Order: sequence, then C-alpha cells, then structure tokens
Amino acid sequence: MKVLVVGGGGREHALIYKIAQSPLVEKIYCAPGNPGIAELAECVHIGAEEIETLRDFAKAEQIDLTVVGPEVPLTMGIVDLFQAAGLEIFGPNRVAAQIEGSKGFSKDLMARYNIPTAAYRSFTEHAAAVAYIKEQGAPIVVKADGLAAGKGVIVAMDEAQAIAAVDDIMLDKVFGSAGASVVIEEFMEGEEASFFAFTDGRNILPLASSQDHKRVNDNDEGPNTGGMGAYSPAPVVTAELHDEIVATVVKPTIDGMAADGCPYSGILYVGLMIKNGKPRVVEYNARFGDPEAQPLLMRMKSDIVPVLQACARGELQQDAIEWYDKSAVCVVLASGGYPAAFVKGLPISGLAAAAEIEDLMVFHAGTALKDGQIVNNGGRVLGVTGLGDSVQAAIDKAYAGVAQIDWPQVHFRKDIGARALNR
Repeated sequence: MKVLVVGGGGREHALIYKIAQSPLVEKIYCAPGNPGIAELAECVHIGAEEIETLRDFAKAEQIDLTVVGPEVPLTMGIVDLFQAAGLEIFGPNRVAAQIEGSKGFSKDLMARYNIPTAAYRSFTEHAAAVAYIKEQGAPIVVKADGLAAGKGVIVAMDEAQAIAAVDDIMLDKVFGSAGASVVIEEFMEGEEASFFAFTDGRNILPLASSQDHKRVNDNDEGPNTGGMGAYSPAPVVTAELHDEIVATVVKPTIDGMAADGCPYSGILYVGLMIKNGKPRVVEYNARFGDPEAQPLLMRMKSDIVPVLQACARGELQQDAIEWYDKSAVCVVLASGGYPAAFVKGLPISGLAAAAEIEDLMVFHAGTALKDGQIVNNGGRVLGVTGLGDSVQAAIDKAYAGVAQIDWPQVHFRKDIGARALNR
C-alpha cells in the first residue's frame, strides 16, 4: 500500500520511522517532509495547510492511507475534504478537532461530562478577564483560546504577570486570532504526564505513558515551549492510575464527543496533572505529541499501520499494543534563543557520527538542506532519542547522541528524564 504523511516535523519523522517498519507498506510520501524524513520517504513540496492540493495529490497517486501529523490542517477540515473524495485518512474531522482548536470548546466538554479539570472561565472582553484575575488572585493560568503552537499558555505566579498575559493576548494579539478569547483557570499543582489513546469514535486503544518537558531551561524554568524532551514510560502513571485515566478521562471524552454529535476518531492526546494519585486534564490535543511521539514510537513493537487503518475505517477491534520492555528518552536540540527569536541556516555537524550509535535515532524537526548541508530551520531542530534497558541507560544513550551533534548556539536541557529517576 501507499501512505501519505502530512507534516514536516519530528512527530512526522517518528511516524514515518514506524510506518516504514510495516510489511504492508510499499511506498511512503511526506508533504512537505524534511531532510531526515527524506531518507525514509519521498518528500513532496506541498505545505501541510494546502489541504485541497494534498487531496488532489492523494487522488492522483492513489494513496491508500493518509496520516495527518499537525493540528492546523485538522482544524481546517482536511479529514472532511479527503473523506468527501472517498480517500482513507487518519485523524479527527474539523468539528472534532476543536477539542484542540478551542480551549473553550474543550473546557465546556469537560464540564458537561464531569471530566476532572481545573475550574475556569472564558472571556471575550479584556476588562472582564482582568477583573476576574483580580478577584481570583494568583497563581493562575491564562490561555489563548485558539491554536498558538504550544506557546499560548501562561502560568502566572502573580496578578501583574497574569494581567500582562491578557494584555499580550487580547490587546497586542501576540497569537493573532487565537487570542480573540481567553480561558482563565485555576493553577494546578502536581506532576504532568501525557496520555495517548487511539480511537475510532467508539472503541479505545490506550498507548504507553510518557512525560514531556515544556519549559525551555533545566529545572522547569523559563517560558513554555512546544516541548524540550520526553520519555516513556512515565513512572508517575502506575497501572492503577492508567486504568483510572481511561475510566474517568478518556472514555467519558470519547463517549461525550459521540453524544454531542461529533464523534472523535484518530489519536487523542490528553495532557494531565497528577496530584496525590489523581488525574486532572490540563489540555487535549487532536494529534500525537511532539516530542512524546519519538520515544513512544521507538518503544512500540506492534505494527502501527493496521491500527491507523482501523481508526480511519471505524473498525478498531484491537485491545492492546505490544511494547518493547525498554525505556526511551528524547532530548530536543533547539536553536539558541528559542522560543523567542533565533538565527536560521546554521550548518549542523555530527549527524553521521550520531547515526552510528546503536539504539539511537535522530529525528529531524526544524531542519533544511542548504548548499548540500543540513542546517537549522526552526526553533526545535532535532529530537535525539535513545533506547535503554532502564531510564538511566536511555538517558545516557540520548545524551551520547547529543554529544556528537553541534551548531552555533545550539540549546538543550541537561535534565531530561530526571523526574523519572527521582521516582
């Protein structure tokens, strides 16, 4: 069969790495892809948001399955467009993708179906939002309602910071139309974890646990990013907690979406805060996490393609996924200055040396080819992912890979996986 993967980041590289292992697959295309992906798939010069052009390409090439990586094409309705053309596609349709596309939509869903989360209020008026912050006090969390590439959440430790965040979002429009409304919610303490489940809109197939590191600097300091590293499994998610997450969060979410007339199919990502062994939802995403996809897909033993097809067809029967009994750790190498301004086009050295290391995979995210040389082309550039028999072994493997790779001003955290070791 022929598979098209939409996107060009680390998540898509990880998906293609896994899809390429399937005996069912003869040919993989990726639009637009990147230099790392080009080693496994044919990259097509179509942007992830050019959804009509992607549909036309899939029809012309007789693509058997399309897998959508990023959230923006999902919220634009790429799934509706492909399905209308009789094409098989993995991911939620436009209405269901609002679970990520609108914080207000997802919080209202949780309220309707008693899914545990932080207390919240939504605002379209700046003055009302500021008044609510003054009434509630800090710490408090301010979120742009729409998509902001993982950067639209501000955890404010004092009222002044919270009001400044509302000013940035609603008055200065730093996230564009994503900030037309804001969600302000209670600050939740605890340990974060990421939980993923495949679903066809009715049936649920949970994945292994993982944990992301959102802040740009060591010890969870500095601004939020799209993710500076991840590991799997996450010891904070015990077997009992896994079952509770499925029962109190994942199942009510999928059942609730179906009851609301917008069944959710694809991969559901639930960002959780765990305190005293109890989970509460921080956010939903309508796609695989990046960088969580990298360690998860390196640990996955089962063939992913039949699962993707079953979700797309509404025929998910499988009740478990087989995993390698190993830990995986992904360390993100970012451009200096990220998540603020950074310099692009700097040549990256050491990729060949890293590729020689056993049980290590360097997933490309923000890379490009320039004069035959791989250069940085985004904020998060590479996801160096190691497998090991223990968390410590996986950490050592990932950082051995990191040690080989360099470019001017490269930035990475040195404590990825430390929380797992502390447990």
